[in-house]
This record gives sequence, C-alpha cells and structure tokens, in this order.
Amino acid sequence: MASILVVCTGNVCRSPIAEGMLRRGLHARFGDVAPRVASAGTAGWGGSPAMPESVVAAAERGVDIAAHVARRLTSDHVRAADLVVAMAAEHRDRIVHAVPEAAGRTFTLKELTRLLEALPLGEGGAASPRSWPHRVAEADALRRGKTASRRDDEDIVDPLGLPIEGYRAVAWELEEWCERLVDGLAGATATPSSASGTEAV
Repeated sequence: MASILVVCTGNVCRSPIAEGMLRRGLHARFGDVAPRVASAGTAGWGGSPAMPESVVAAAERGVDIAAHVARRLTSDHVRAADLVVAMAAEHRDRIVHAVPEAAGRTFTLKELTRLLEALPLGEGGAASPRSWPHRVAEADALRRGKTASRRDDEDIVDPLGLPIEGYRAVAWELEEWCERLVDGLAGATATPSSASGTEAV
C-alpha cells in the first residue's frame, strides 16, 4: 500500500498533528484503501510523546494523537515513502540533500497543495486511490517548469515553546492545508481560504 511521510523537526509538535489530520482526510476520501500516513523528525525526540499542547490542540479539532511516539527520520523512512510532506523548507531541503532520489516526491505541505491546486481537476472530481501518485508527479513537473516558482511563506511555524494559543493556531492552519492537500491529491474541487540504511537525515 502507498504511504505518505510527514516530517518536521522534533516529531512532537507539527508533524503528529498533520499526520493525524491527513490520515483522517485520506480515509474519508479513499476509505480502506487510503495511503498509510506516518511521521518523523529530522532531529526527532525518539520515543517521546507529542507535546501536551499538541495533543490538546489536535483533540479540539477532532484528531486524537495521544498515543503518538516520536521517531528520528532516517534515509530508509524517506526511501520507503511514496510522498514526503515537510512542514518547512528546511526539512524538504535537508531530505533532498540526504536522499537525492527523493527530490521528485518531497515537498513542503503548502508547496505541494498549491501545485496540486494549479493542476486540472480529475475526471468528474472522482477520487481514485491509484490516481494521486500521478498527480504528485504532475505537481513535480509543474514545480520544475517555468510556470511555478517557490514562495516565501512555505513554512508551518514551529509552536515549540509557545503557549497553548500558538499550538491552536498551528492546528487550525494544518487542518486547512491538510484538507486542501487531500482535495488536491484526489483531483477534486478544493476550496482555498484567503489565500536499510538507518543514518539520520
């Protein structure tokens, strides 16, 4: 079964929330054949739970990440994933530097969502569990072409050290972008808002 890997720094704040929200959205769209979703951190606090504030902020938006256990990102994780979704440009760039062959399937969350939204809709907007890898490939082709350019606001802010309100703001932002990403992967109409190597990666 296809898989999606979500990456941030510590794997205790942003990526656990995004993992849960993507899993929920993909299951709602594709059912039992939805791609697997996992997460890791470039400096992952291996074995740690998600930050309590992340757990609360996610729960308030209907996602339970209380059982999350952080892990350190390795090259094997990247190679095994069909799509890598980074929370910030620094994570994407670090992954591509360490595993160059993953460049065509590694994006920031906002970057990939915007690229997918620039592609034509799928036939009838119908979701197919086999069609989304083709849309990712088309998004990469658009990225490499002259019609797409990188933007300055690619990152999801790291809330570590912020009060609970900061985590709530990040959870709200992640929910919006994850919903748009699922729509984009499915080729459906989106509703944008206002706008065995185990070396660490």
